[in-house]
Amino acid sequence: MQEVAIHTEFIKLQQILKLAGLVGQGSDVKVLISEGLVYVNGQQALERGKKIRANDVVEVKGFGSVKVVNEN
Repeated sequence: MQEVAIHTEFIKLQQILKLAGLVGQGSDVKVLISEGLVYVNGQQALERGKKIRANDVVEVKGFGSVKVVNEN
């Protein structure tokens, strides 16, 4: 599992997936969510704009996962 550091209070789901390299573009996130492949902290994600905070784990089934950490 890779880690991605953020320096803000939160980041949107589609942004973290692009930043982590799990998707190529934002429209890919919509497809993955509609197929039920995106999970945040073990729960299926239903919206691209979901706020992701430090210590959250985002997983895309079949593509990988990323843990969000505070930038220090």
